[in-house]
Amino acid sequence: MTHVSLAISILAVLVAMVTVLGHRAHTEAVLTQTRAADQWNLYQAKKMRQTQDAGVADLLSLQPNSNGEAVEKRLEFYRARIEKATDDMKEEQDKAKDFEADVTKTERHAGRFDLGEALLQIAVVLSSITLLTRQQRYFALGLTLGAIGTVIAATGLLN
Repeated sequence: MTHVSLAISILAVLVAMVTVLGHRAHTEAVLTQTRAADQWNLYQAKKMRQTQDAGVADLLSLQPNSNGEAVEKRLEFYRARIEKATDDMKEEQDKAKDFEADVTKTERHAGRFDLGEALLQIAVVLSSITLLTRQQRYFALGLTLGAIGTVIAATGLLN
């Protein structure tokens, strides 16, 4: 039964390692989701500024004035800001989508760690039953589930 006790200890260490990896993956997903939300907020702010600039430019072009040259310079200023905002918004949108893709990927990895952890915990329990019952089938089943859990958790490390 010494080999069973040793295997249970190894399985327990694997459970601890996979648990930490899972928690870190979940934390990373939350942080990345926050970055995506911040990026979308930046996009929204630039969109609002662009809309305001377009409104000001429209009003300025409709106002009767005595200094057409000054008005035209100001209109060019607003048109340039509107054009820059359009370019910036595309960039902000792309960054936000990249963050969202990273969130999806990280959540997929976290799910692998969670499944691996669950299988490893079941493996520890089944292997422990071997110590009580002295029936090797529980140990064999525990080791099998432990191996499967380890492989699944390891796939969480892959990109």
